[in-house]
Amino acid sequence: MSNFPYKHIIWDWNGTLLNDSHMAVMVINATLAKRDMPTIDHDQYQKIFGFPVIDYYRRLGFDFVDESFEVVGTEFIDGYEQHKFEVDLHAGVKEVLLKLSSLRVSHSILSAYKQNTLDELVAHFGLTKQFLKIVGLNNHYAHSKVENAIQWMSELAFAPEDVLFVGDTEHDFEVAEAIGVDCVLIPGGHQTREALSKTGASILDNISDILKLTAKLV
Repeated sequence: MSNFPYKHIIWDWNGTLLNDSHMAVMVINATLAKRDMPTIDHDQYQKIFGFPVIDYYRRLGFDFVDESFEVVGTEFIDGYEQHKFEVDLHAGVKEVLLKLSSLRVSHSILSAYKQNTLDELVAHFGLTKQFLKIVGLNNHYAHSKVENAIQWMSELAFAPEDVLFVGDTEHDFEVAEAIGVDCVLIPGGHQTREALSKTGASILDNISDILKLTAKLV
């Protein structure tokens, strides 16, 4: 393991480190049921979820004529906040972070989650000190992470070829592409393996497989 090929990992949070996709389905179903709209299961959720989140809501059936995206989005976030401490990290997260840190690989988080809540949850799991920086959005509408990624890369003291981005959505691959770094995607979060495979990114079965990387991705 001493020959791990990267010096820094940028982690997505929701769905990648935090195992929250099933809770997200529960919360969106409450939002849908309140409006007598069809609810979804986890498989359907993984097939239709994506960024920007407003388009995902449209695929759920919202037209934003009678009520705004901000109203519906805020309702979902309020529901998510009520249940946020009921979810756990994916299996192996703490072990992987500690092992890589012992190899002098540093870490950061880049998330579409609202900054203050992101900080709160990372602290809840006792992980704050594991990261050089925790980067969230200044609102909860989850538009895009690209701008923040570009800003963070400009601050990082690493060349792009020494940085790996780890996520669970197509958007995570788009972010990695925007900043010129390698990317691995892990199913089991917010999108299907099929959707992730279409990006051309390397797909890992679980987070522990990151420890098996011995050469930079091609």
